[in-house]
Amino acid sequence: MHKLSFPVMTALALAAWASPASAQEPASAEGSVSLSPAGASGDASSSKGKKKKAKDDDQSDEKWIKRYRPTRNQLEIGIFGGIMLPAYKTHELYDPSTTWAPYKRVAPDIGARIGFYPLSFLGLEIEGAVVPTKIGDTAGGGAFLGGFRGYGIFQLPYRIAPFALIGVGFLGAQSDRLGKDIDPTLHFGGGVKFYVNRLIALRLDIRDNVSAQYQVDAGRTNYPEFLLGLSILLNRKKPEKKQGPKDTDGDGFFDDVDKCVTTPGVAPDGCPIKEDDPDRDGDGFKDRVDACPDDPGTEPDGCPDTDGDGFKDNVDKCPKVPGEAPDGCPPPDTDGDGIIDKKDSCVNEPETKNNYKDIDGCPDEVPKEVKNFAGVIKGIFFDVNKDTIKKASSKTLDNAVKVLKDFPDVKVEIGGHTDSDGSRELNTDLSQRRADSVKKYLVDKGIDASRLSTKGYGPDQPIADNTTKKGKSQNRRIEFKLQGH
Repeated sequence: MHKLSFPVMTALALAAWASPASAQEPASAEGSVSLSPAGASGDASSSKGKKKKAKDDDQSDEKWIKRYRPTRNQLEIGIFGGIMLPAYKTHELYDPSTTWAPYKRVAPDIGARIGFYPLSFLGLEIEGAVVPTKIGDTAGGGAFLGGFRGYGIFQLPYRIAPFALIGVGFLGAQSDRLGKDIDPTLHFGGGVKFYVNRLIALRLDIRDNVSAQYQVDAGRTNYPEFLLGLSILLNRKKPEKKQGPKDTDGDGFFDDVDKCVTTPGVAPDGCPIKEDDPDRDGDGFKDRVDACPDDPGTEPDGCPDTDGDGFKDNVDKCPKVPGEAPDGCPPPDTDGDGIIDKKDSCVNEPETKNNYKDIDGCPDEVPKEVKNFAGVIKGIFFDVNKDTIKKASSKTLDNAVKVLKDFPDVKVEIGGHTDSDGSRELNTDLSQRRADSVKKYLVDKGIDASRLSTKGYGPDQPIADNTTKKGKSQNRRIEFKLQGH
């Protein structure tokens, strides 16, 4: 096989590395990205302007997976690090005049690369790597491996870009015990890139170097590598900003339909209204912007709204009857019970207005148990001139609790009433407090407070003669009044 000295191989690698870098210098003069300090010159305002422009260039409405993706004629300069697994018992990287020995199984691997991508999905790269290691037998000793390779690389042109590569190169070795040697290699592998932004990309590579095998004619052995890398991206094509339709005068009419491009105007043609423009109906809306030029109207379109329901007559299907969306007509109520069909559970049967389930739109009767607890509730007693409920009232009130729990749709007003003894003001206050006491009792027993309301009527609604003792007793009462929903 063809042998080269390791110093020659290293020199080739350095020359290849330096050449593309120097070739980048003229491009800077033509407007490409420059890494020289001179590129940072200028006053503070200029620097801020450049930073803002760079930030704006990165703004894009592209999907995340396409943002910062590779572009044509892109350059990538990078460094990498990882491990190599030298062929342990089968390598042929040694001087035949020395005694063969293995290298250690795992060695650190560091290097640099440069690539050029004439197409977003296809590129060429060259790279050099150094692998400091040791002789792997008991005698030990230091050793130094190195590699140089060039290869073609195919990648998916997205922000996360899987890739595959294949090419050729050289592997070289140098040590005190095994001497110097260099062998050609077939180099292939794959990995994935992640383009962080327009300037930086991260990279993971898994490679293999196929080279000569120890004491086997035409034999081959492998030197796998696992590498992590960081790349600087140069000469990238900047994303194109989408230009929307132009509106020179800012009146909301784009220039391609605006008949007065430089003068703000109104519908329908983007031209301003003139004082001498006609207004046939005299409503203050010139005919050219009046949706109803023959019928006096109001804002915003000059059309009338006869029924005042917010739907202008030109779109209102019931212009003389107040209605609602979508057509300005009142919602249908087939059975005429005041509950519109969309909320009426019995569209063809009118609701029975009896303060029991009055919102479902269906005929019904108040259950007997509920009727028994409507009107004057006998058996509720209070201390004289107080709102304290006597214990003798418990049975009556507990029965009321049961009915209210059995019929959860029932709502009641608890009304307090007194006789006419004493001032009206004191009696009204006392009756209110007694009604509130009854409500508290029911709520404490588990009845939802929203189902109960209270009112103190005082002496204003007598049901018996206040001039007799019996009549006054009858007037001092609690009433339950069913409430409609």
